[in-house]
Amino acid sequence: MRRKHHIEDEAEINITPMLDIVFIMLIFFIVTTSFVKEKGLEVSRPSNTPPKEVKEKKGPIVLKIDSSSLISLKGRMLERRAVQANLEREKAEKPDSPLIIAAHPEADTDALVTILDAAKAVDIQSVSVATSNK
Repeated sequence: MRRKHHIEDEAEINITPMLDIVFIMLIFFIVTTSFVKEKGLEVSRPSNTPPKEVKEKKGPIVLKIDSSSLISLKGRMLERRAVQANLEREKAEKPDSPLIIAAHPEADTDALVTILDAAKAVDIQSVSVATSNK
């Protein structure tokens, strides 16, 4: 007697769980890459508009007292009675600028007091005293 071989159904591989895992991984990678921000330089491109005027930042007002107690402003020698007028003009040009007094160590204190009195009369709020060898 012969045995009849029944054609058996071929075994199929169920790929549904594998597809589920692939889709979950795909969703995971899509979500995580959307939060990654690349670092780089932002470049501003030139435009056709005319350039804006650049306001020059005005520095401090610097008064110098040399070793012989002469007071100078921007390289000009000042008389003691003209210090207040010059400080008023400088404060008008640079309203928020501090006053720096560069005094030589051998200068008389009287010149420093003259400048400090003029600064108080002109209402300069920030006054600094520095020593200089010139």
